[in-house]
Amino acid sequence: MSTPPAIRVYTQRSQGKAWLESHQGKRPVVACVLGFTETGLIPGISAAGATPNDRRYTAIADAEFLVNGVQPHPSYPLPPLHQGASPVLISRAVIEGQQLPVYLFNAGLPQPPAVPAIDLQGVPARCLSTGQAMEQATVKHLFTQGLLWGEKLAIAAADSYVILAECVVGGTTTALAVLTGLGIPAAGKVNSSHPTCNHEQKWELVKTGLAGLDARDPWSLLAAVGDPMQAVVAGMAIAASRTGGVLLAGGTQMLAVYALARAIAQQSAIFWQPQNIVVGTTRWVADDSTGDTVGLAKAVAEVPLIATQLNFANSRFMQLRAYEQGYVKEGVGAGGCAIAAHLYQAWTNLDLLQAVELIAAKQQQEEQKTSI
Repeated sequence: MSTPPAIRVYTQRSQGKAWLESHQGKRPVVACVLGFTETGLIPGISAAGATPNDRRYTAIADAEFLVNGVQPHPSYPLPPLHQGASPVLISRAVIEGQQLPVYLFNAGLPQPPAVPAIDLQGVPARCLSTGQAMEQATVKHLFTQGLLWGEKLAIAAADSYVILAECVVGGTTTALAVLTGLGIPAAGKVNSSHPTCNHEQKWELVKTGLAGLDARDPWSLLAAVGDPMQAVVAGMAIAASRTGGVLLAGGTQMLAVYALARAIAQQSAIFWQPQNIVVGTTRWVADDSTGDTVGLAKAVAEVPLIATQLNFANSRFMQLRAYEQGYVKEGVGAGGCAIAAHLYQAWTNLDLLQAVELIAAKQQQEEQKTSI
């Protein structure tokens, strides 16, 4: 059996293809971990919300949409973007169309989501440039919660796999900081929600944040320049990998989580099964010429990078076609859910496009109603 043509394996090809083949036809469990870092409020750092104030609510708006889909009067409407549409439309199209179970986790948000979420008792991170993003006790608490919930999710996904997704505005910058601190050459390689990645702005923040850091062990590093999601998902990935498959749904951010999980497992002698893990994203991330995700995956080593080949060039919606101009690219598990759609019910790229357009059409109708 060959790899489905809707999915491409970019690195560690034999391992990636074996993972895909062993999970074909399986119905995954989706877990989305929400977090916040004040890094996301810096002007220009992210396009996941048109203004810094919009970005305060991006994660809770995405979470509400992920669970409820299009609603007449959402508590938190999706924030306006300069271009494009939230990647949560892709994730929701798959979850709704294929009836995938979803778990939401609050790892540390300024305010709780308007939909049921498991509160892990974390706190938002300070800006990574402070070099004091979180207390080390918070980091270890969140990691322990990740281990506990990773086990539970693996049980819920027995004989299948777990998709671990995230929503953290500014998360590619904290990812760059963590990767750099772990000794992985990530400068100039990460992605962003901008059409052209703001590498220089990210790098200046990272250099400032890492400047005063003496010990480069993963706990100190995460406390200095990380975000709450990273600690949780690292724990979840380690625990869930022991008994089944794990799809880390994202690009730069999930490569950082994998590298972090590996560093923690090595330092603390924690058993895990890394061969059960892949990083799954979109082709907009994997093929982004303003970053180098494939090069970054090779630098991280060991973990396969796979991506949906979903294409919006022929979409009837301008905000979806914007993805082909480099806007948005990924988030809220969009790439991972798209990969799951290909694997579980063998959706083609056209099936997936039509499902996303159906959600976009409903969303447009609701917006038109409220503007009348």
